[in-house]
Formats: sequence, C-alpha cells, structure tokens
Amino acid sequence: MLKLENVSVKRGKSIALKDVSFKVDAGKTIAVVGESGAGKSTLIASILNLASLASGKISWNDKPVRKISPALVSQEPRAAFNPVMTLKQSVLEPIVGQKKTLLPDRLNRLCKGLELPIDLLDRKPSGVSIGQAQRVGIMRALITSSPLILFDEPLSALDAVTQKHTARLISDLQKEEGFAAIIVTHDLGYAAAFADDIIVLKTGCVEEYSSAEEFIQSPKTQYGQDLRNAAFALGALERAS
Repeated sequence: MLKLENVSVKRGKSIALKDVSFKVDAGKTIAVVGESGAGKSTLIASILNLASLASGKISWNDKPVRKISPALVSQEPRAAFNPVMTLKQSVLEPIVGQKKTLLPDRLNRLCKGLELPIDLLDRKPSGVSIGQAQRVGIMRALITSSPLILFDEPLSALDAVTQKHTARLISDLQKEEGFAAIIVTHDLGYAAAFADDIIVLKTGCVEEYSSAEEFIQSPKTQYGQDLRNAAFALGALERAS
C-alpha cells in the first residue's frame, strides 16, 4: 500500500503541496485531478523522490517507496526517451537496470494490446508519432511489473478510440497483476470511468477525496461540482463496466 501522510513540498518560497494525505492499496487506482498549477505533477515528483519534502512522509507498506522502483508514464512522450537509443532499448532498460526477467511473450502481448507493430520498436523516438511514443511509454511502465505505476496524463496524445482501448488494456492488466496506480489527468471522464478514488487538488491542497462513484453523484465542494458539471456537459462521466 502506498501511503502519503501530511506531505508538503515547497517551490522556492511558495507551497506547491500542502498537507496532502491519501493511500492507494494494491490493485487499486486513484485519480488526481485539478486545473493546471494545482500541484498534480509535483505530487508525482514527490513520490518518485524528485521533489524534497518540506514535511510529511511517503511510504510503501511502511518502507521507503523508492525501494520498489515505481514506474512512470511521462506526460511528454518523446522527451521521456533517450534520442540515440532505439525504443526497444529504452523499453527494456528498466528491466536490465533492475535485473528483472522479461516474461515470455510479454513484449509481444503489450505490442498487440497497444496496437503497435513490434518492428516499430527498432526505431528511435524521432521516427514515431507522438501518439505512438506515448503508447511505447505506457509499454515501458507496464513491462516492468512494478507494484506501483504512476501515470502522468497518459492518454493526452491519443485519439478518442485509442484512448478508450488503451485505458481498458491498463485496467485489465491491473486486474491480472494487482499493481497500484496513480493517474494524474485533466480528463475527469477517464478518472470517473477507471479510478476507484478521486482526489481533487486546488492550489496544492486536497479539495476533495472520495470514491469515484461518490464524486460523480455528489461532489462535496463548489470547485468539485464545477469540475463534475463541466464533464457532465461534455457527456464524459460514465463508469467503466
């Protein structure tokens, strides 16, 4: 279980996160939503030990979270890869670095599930589209079999049909493998469909924290209601079956 206890992070003299607390159990997904500048990416950085905590504690089963090597899907697909390496080298790099064994046929299964031809992995990042790079980034995170995967705007470069297909693949693999997931997203429809819980951040603070179903039915704050109503107006709120 990932647990954040009263986590605060400073950026210069400003508070980027203030007293953020929540937990994510194995096999569960929490979505973090909010407008730009709310502190969503800072939250991801703090879990990855890339942002120093001003106060609070982050742990995985009461141990330092860095010891489990969380996997990350970056919101900047091409920038996440070494430009001189092939995509396959980048995908397999975390496994080699952590001395893990690649399960038979896992690479082929992920290519098929993400609708990517396997020979595409022989290209370098500059030789694929942004949408393809984003799906390869998702592959790199999923292939590690990490117990915790952090998704930072994982579907932003994909068209609507590919978004739905990719989100379903992630959800199906999570049910099989039991990893915990944190999804940072502007897409409340995605959060409502696939997350167990939703956190609404506003100026670095937790504005709301509830189950996805509770949030869809009745947000507790005006800010949450505004986000929910905007998504309803777009026809975007529906739980995945």
